[in-house]
Amino acid sequence: MTRPRLFLVLALTVVAAALTVGACASKSAEASCSTADECLPSVDYTDINKQPFKHEALAGKIVVVNFWATWCGPCKKEIPAFNRTYLAYKDKGVEFLGVLYDNQVDDAGLLNFMSDYEMTYPVIRADRPVLEAYAYPRALPTTFVYDKRGKLIAKHAGPMSDVDLKAKLDEAIAAK
Repeated sequence: MTRPRLFLVLALTVVAAALTVGACASKSAEASCSTADECLPSVDYTDINKQPFKHEALAGKIVVVNFWATWCGPCKKEIPAFNRTYLAYKDKGVEFLGVLYDNQVDDAGLLNFMSDYEMTYPVIRADRPVLEAYAYPRALPTTFVYDKRGKLIAKHAGPMSDVDLKAKLDEAIAAK
């Protein structure tokens, strides 16, 4: 084989190998979140201030979804810790969504509750698409934490301590 032909074959082999590795890397990223139970549900959220949180806009962020209710004692206990954690992590690529699983409170009552508990993170009223996407959580509070790739890294039924939540968030932030 002549030198130019050998160089061409070698160059084509290198390009083919690079394309194969790139394809495998993207397949493994897709595979990291392969089932609905493991992935951030593909639903859109709108908070009580009409601020949309589109599924696409959450891509690349760490997402905490917390189901709660105003009448839920353990939820009330958890909210101050979640608010402190939200304030500490909101500028680090972490999005908090508090999903109100409570149809017993009107907008004025909800705003009063949020003021009383100094809630500053977004609150979404649970609707059918959101509840179906999360399989109607059976316990309140229930918290889901998703990494930057949208993969579920924690599901916690009952109150979650700020220490446990911060540990999960720090782990997700440190992950490449």
